[in-house]
Amino acid sequence: MSVVEETYDVVVVGAGHAGCEAALASARLGLNTIIFTVSMDSVAMMPCNPNIGGSSKGHLVKEIDALGGQMGINIDKTFIQSKMLNKSKGPAVHSLRAQADKAAYSMEMKKTLQNTDNLTLRQAEVSEIIVEDGVVAGVKTFSGAIYHSKAVVLCTGTYLKARCLYGDVIEHTGPNGLKAANYLTDSLVSNGIEMYRFKTGTPARIDGDSIDYSKMEEQFGDERVVPFSFTTNPDDVQIDQVSCYLTYTNEKTHEIIRANLDRSPMYSGVIEGTGPRYCPSIEDKVVKFADKNRHQLFIEPEGLGTNEMYIGGMSSSLPEDVQYEMYRTVPGLENARIVRNAYAIEYDCINANQLYPTLEFKNIKGLFSGGQFNGSSGYEEAACQGLIAGINAALEILGRQQVVLDRSQSYIGVLIDDLVTKENHEPYRMMTSRAEYRLLLRQDNADLRLTPIGHEIGLISDERFNWVETKKKLIAEEIDRVKHTNVGAREEVQKLLESYGSIPLDHGVTMADLIRRPELDYDKLAPIDKDRPELHYEVREQVNIEIKYEGYITRQQKQVNDFKKIESKKIPENIDYDDVGSLRIEARQKLKALRPLNIGQASRIAGVSPADIAVLLVYLEMINKNNK
Repeated sequence: MSVVEETYDVVVVGAGHAGCEAALASARLGLNTIIFTVSMDSVAMMPCNPNIGGSSKGHLVKEIDALGGQMGINIDKTFIQSKMLNKSKGPAVHSLRAQADKAAYSMEMKKTLQNTDNLTLRQAEVSEIIVEDGVVAGVKTFSGAIYHSKAVVLCTGTYLKARCLYGDVIEHTGPNGLKAANYLTDSLVSNGIEMYRFKTGTPARIDGDSIDYSKMEEQFGDERVVPFSFTTNPDDVQIDQVSCYLTYTNEKTHEIIRANLDRSPMYSGVIEGTGPRYCPSIEDKVVKFADKNRHQLFIEPEGLGTNEMYIGGMSSSLPEDVQYEMYRTVPGLENARIVRNAYAIEYDCINANQLYPTLEFKNIKGLFSGGQFNGSSGYEEAACQGLIAGINAALEILGRQQVVLDRSQSYIGVLIDDLVTKENHEPYRMMTSRAEYRLLLRQDNADLRLTPIGHEIGLISDERFNWVETKKKLIAEEIDRVKHTNVGAREEVQKLLESYGSIPLDHGVTMADLIRRPELDYDKLAPIDKDRPELHYEVREQVNIEIKYEGYITRQQKQVNDFKKIESKKIPENIDYDDVGSLRIEARQKLKALRPLNIGQASRIAGVSPADIAVLLVYLEMINKNNK
């Protein structure tokens, strides 16, 4: 019997947020790429929150865009509300968040995939990876078709052996009732890949016509929308926005939940997977935060072409009858009609410690991995991993040096480093607190940090790269100018200071000194700055931030320099840790298992102490002397 047999450079398994970025990166770098999905309806699907961005996640989207990815461009085309979060705080934690029209987002991404050169989109279930002598050679589908390739990128999301649960109802399906992928796990295990069982969940969707919005607080988007993509013209995203709404649970809600905990598969032991600590179900919130008499709920539209409303903050796996009872205790939801039940979903994923920072498997050359399959959660976390995995799969085939972003360069670098070096026994979520150098890794300067890298990779055009280089030059020149522009205590200066409640001058200062005052900024001083050049908003924003936070930025840059010194101390790939005397047994075991590439990475491994690092440094110094 003959079977379908085709050859590609790169095979991408899964067309969620990770798979889409991986396939687009590979194809745009000139590699003949095929991407598989279990359903054409699941391309870039949003089975949970219908939004992109948010605290720390907005940083990831900006970084994806700066490297040449698609997520930012796609949400700019399909958002229905946009908001900059944390505006009352410093710029390090400002994060953009956009409510998406989920159907439009998926359709737009599918259109992008289908209109990209070198890229084929195919509906089929991949059931097996083909490995020959420790090197990946392609995949086989459930139908028996064989697709030969030089690299494979696994982006299976929450589909592997997935089952959805609420109450005693168990359905062996993927998210949104789509087909699960039931066969690939066995192939991975037979190739020596360690698997975990994780769990996540989603709330019910409510018919918007059954909601009384008058009992809720209306939430509006920003008056002036900031786009996610650095390539989007800000004027193009000033649209009529849709409102979201805020309401709260109450003691009656909590009583119903507590009375039915024994019927929740999470608490009855039916669910085996580990859930996300930072995105708990409503059952978890009520149990773990028993002192709270209410919890915030955000009522968010799923799109312009549907009445479905997402009940953010109230994911659950309680039975259907209990869901009706508890949702209807919430102000505004007294007559709620459920369109889709809340459910928990369990799925297979990997222990990401099996990956290099390039996201290639250590024991199978040419096999890469990205997204929730790596034990993370969130669309943005998935997309950035898919992008890096796709880039590196392509670069390996092209014989070029692969990309590894370190913790001082990007949130993406922090996320991947955490996944591959730390023990993650629950779905990993990005947070600003995880980034040690977050004052340098702001979303507003993602293009300055990463566009040169994207250009070197080949995903950023010369025109875009040249603008970023020009922008850097303009920022440096303007900072230098305001630092050397003196301002005297003349009448117009005093009047402007008085209008902002700022202390009047009794001696001359520089323009930079005034910018540093909390109540003032670069733009507010324009009336008294006669030599001020006409500059793009992006340049003015950077000038203001760099001057206001100069002391903190300088201090953090010094920390980065110290970090770089440790990261530059490479560990030989063939090192035998049994030869390193005085290493504790636990450290030896962890170092053998994780095979860190440098001292910095080794120092972040749980179970490796500073004393172990000191021993390792002495050993490496001894090796270097002997090799000279």
